[in-house]
Amino acid sequence: MPIVVIGLSHHTSPVEMRERFAFAEAKIPESLQRLRSNGTADEAVILSTCNRVELYAVTANADGSTFEALRQFLLDSCGYRGPLNDEIYKLGEPQSVEHLFKVACGLDSMVLGETEILGQLKTAYRLALEHHHTGSRLNKAFQRAFNVAKQIRTETNIQRGSVSVGSVAVELAEKIFSALHDRQVMVLGAGETSEKTARALLSRGARSILVSNRSHDRAEALARELGGRAVHFGEWAVEFERIDIVIS
Repeated sequence: MPIVVIGLSHHTSPVEMRERFAFAEAKIPESLQRLRSNGTADEAVILSTCNRVELYAVTANADGSTFEALRQFLLDSCGYRGPLNDEIYKLGEPQSVEHLFKVACGLDSMVLGETEILGQLKTAYRLALEHHHTGSRLNKAFQRAFNVAKQIRTETNIQRGSVSVGSVAVELAEKIFSALHDRQVMVLGAGETSEKTARALLSRGARSILVSNRSHDRAEALARELGGRAVHFGEWAVEFERIDIVIS
């Protein structure tokens, strides 16, 4: 039974679309159960981050009908009914396994070699494993990917310099402004990467944070955590005149 991958990432789709397809972690076990119960997949892992939403699955085959069923599962899970072109990609073996290894090693990331994705991938795998949605094929593939990622980071210089989107953003901001003290920051989006970048900027002296997101509830929750203020998504442009740094 082959391992297949279907999903969308920063390579193929804008952040607005990735947000529409994102899975809340609390709902992933239920989604995996639904996928396996309908016979589409024998094993499955869902990886949902700011930069990618991917489904890794073991299926009876890797033909067109299988990928269409997986694609429909993604669409039904998020309720997306908008137009699609080439945003969703699909991979059969051996490309699917190669892709898993690249993701684990940070080779498919927005910032080459970034380390956050490995932790996110481990969390996604552990969640599926704990709810008994993985078996021998995915267990072996993911464990091997984790081992290779560790080896790559130990034996190469891939981690030299900045290795996360947040750290790169902070370095760039410091080059532009010299110091970040009293700088005002706006965060467009309330995902994990935005949150970590905002926290990094605050730790370097940024003064205040405004958060705007399509879901205002999520914007308010993140703003409370950051000690900032939420702005309705339709009104963020009004605040631009007094903003020094925008995270999107």
